Amino acid sequence: MLSKARFLGVFLLVVGLTALLVAPAAIGADDKPTFYWISHGSSGDPIWIFALRGAKQAAKDLNVNLKSSFHQNDISTHQEAFKSAIAAGADGIASSSPDQGVLQDEVAMAKERGIPVVFFNADDPTTGRDAYVGADNVEVGKSWANYLVNNDLVEEGDFVWMPVEVPGATYQREETRGISSVFDPLGIEYDVFDAKYDPVQSLQNMKNYLSSHKKKVDAIIGLGDMVMGNIKETFEAAGVEPGDIPVVGWGNSAETAKEVMDGYVQAATWQYPQSQGYMPIALLNMAHQGKPIGYDIVTVALYEKENAESYYELAQQ
Repeated sequence: MLSKARFLGVFLLVVGLTALLVAPAAIGADDKPTFYWISHGSSGDPIWIFALRGAKQAAKDLNVNLKSSFHQNDISTHQEAFKSAIAAGADGIASSSPDQGVLQDEVAMAKERGIPVVFFNADDPTTGRDAYVGADNVEVGKSWANYLVNNDLVEEGDFVWMPVEVPGATYQREETRGISSVFDPLGIEYDVFDAKYDPVQSLQNMKNYLSSHKKKVDAIIGLGDMVMGNIKETFEAAGVEPGDIPVVGWGNSAETAKEVMDGYVQAATWQYPQSQGYMPIALLNMAHQGKPIGYDIVTVALYEKENAESYYELAQQ
């Protein structure tokens, strides 16, 4: 029979060995990095549904913590979310840019604390962010304008209607800059139309405009995904047949992909929103592991009726 002293010694040895065996697992759990994913958009917007899904998949695949938020183009709450992530000791921050220059201080603050920052969807390279995942919106705008010109769908003196959800937003300004670089020298007129960000109001405003101005409109460029998803219903309300007015623009939703398949839209741009969710988290994880990430990832492809079905399937995943 063991003495009390020997029993106590054996007990303490067992407890100590058990603690050593359990400790690595506990430490591993505590060391799990936490990344913040901050969007200027809305969780109800088609592109952001896919993007968030991608971010969550990355967190699962890489075994990291993810905290996400949407800010409906409200710059002040976006800035506060960025600062809160820094204060919470984030291991990395992925953020879209709600407007040029508005996250300068926040990115500088993060970098002072050694927190890597990756921008996605809407870029602002002047902030000194570590990387960007997304499309070059100026080049995207050029591609839409060139598509209409090169396919003889517009000519000098024609008018192009350009509806958008948030006039003045970074994406609209950059896309319009690209469009104007093609249209202005050719004497093609265009106008940015405020369709509004509310889905119901956006659709009604587009129906009203086209019903009143269909004789004036020679082509349409949809500067956002929500307005592009409204094209079919807008045409039907205005009595416009598919193909009567050529349409190009964003195509990150099943609705727009179907519109391309049915001839309402001639060409649309897919910007791989799942990648805009997934890849920023993957890059931040690489940075957390000490690997360099000083490069950008371009996610963009223009599709037409011939290959629209594959994008329609992608949009439903």
